[in-house]
Amino acid sequence: MCRSSDTHLIAVPLPTEWNIDLYLKDESTHPTGSLKHRLARSLFLHALCNGWLRPGRPVIEASSGSTAVSEAYFAQLIGNPFIAVITRGTSPNKIALIELYGGRCHFVDDPSEVAHAARALAAQTGGHYMDQFTYAERATDWRGNNNIAESLFAQLSQERFPEPRWIVATAGTGGTSATIGRYLRYTGRQTALCVADPENSAFMNGWRDRDADASTRIGSRIEGIGRQRMEPSFVGDVIDRMIRVPDAAAVASIRHLESLIGRRAGASTGTGLWAAYTIADEMRRRGESGSVVGLLCDGGERYLDKYYSSEWLAAESLDPQPYLQRLHRFHDGGSLGV
Repeated sequence: MCRSSDTHLIAVPLPTEWNIDLYLKDESTHPTGSLKHRLARSLFLHALCNGWLRPGRPVIEASSGSTAVSEAYFAQLIGNPFIAVITRGTSPNKIALIELYGGRCHFVDDPSEVAHAARALAAQTGGHYMDQFTYAERATDWRGNNNIAESLFAQLSQERFPEPRWIVATAGTGGTSATIGRYLRYTGRQTALCVADPENSAFMNGWRDRDADASTRIGSRIEGIGRQRMEPSFVGDVIDRMIRVPDAAAVASIRHLESLIGRRAGASTGTGLWAAYTIADEMRRRGESGSVVGLLCDGGERYLDKYYSSEWLAAESLDPQPYLQRLHRFHDGGSLGV
């Protein structure tokens, strides 16, 4: 549990005359390759300290992939079996990673059934259902101990704008945004928090309307973020702004990012990056200087058969080209808008 360390802060180039710095905190460098490594570590510590885990009994999670990968790693570390309850459409690369760390997968067809199936499996096996969607916001200590916000501000202390105007996150459980938002208030920062939400997610409508029962008919196409219902770990009161990001814009953003920094990222990163670009564009037009920070949530190698596949994009009727054109115009000094 003590092997987790800091992650890098990557500068994303913008025109120098804007006097705006954009960074991505690269969470893909964790041992299990994603932002969810922090969450899994916190969930396991929380469960161990609460006495919920038993030797030899399985740990069970409802996850679209990355959380399951990271939880499989920690379960193997302490010698417990791990079962991930996931939808059949989950990336094969993520399934392979879960199995690499000794986990096994239990598949369901309907994304809305993963939590019910995980709870039932725990009852059948005498195992523990980790339930990230309930415990994410309370398992992570927002005052310290592997806190992403504390790490981020320590790194920014050496930059020309040490206190960013905005931090942009995305939400799957809502644990990361809750941690960042609470930390900002705990430390008296002036930094604002924006959460970028993909299509087919209930979070933005629920946050905007203050509706705890908001839901959507179908699930998000962006793995790891967006939910069909308002999850218990989503803490809307610590969020200053939400931006709805088209899925095609998220795909365009990660393809454009690769041309800038030579790195592939998942579409959750692209969702947040499009929102960060939107904020930077607004700052530029108002003549404001400062910094904006987003998250590089995981590497794009897990999604070669999805967000980097022309066949998958065509099947989903997603066309990133119009958004790519807007990004090229934006980086040439123009507006991101239409």
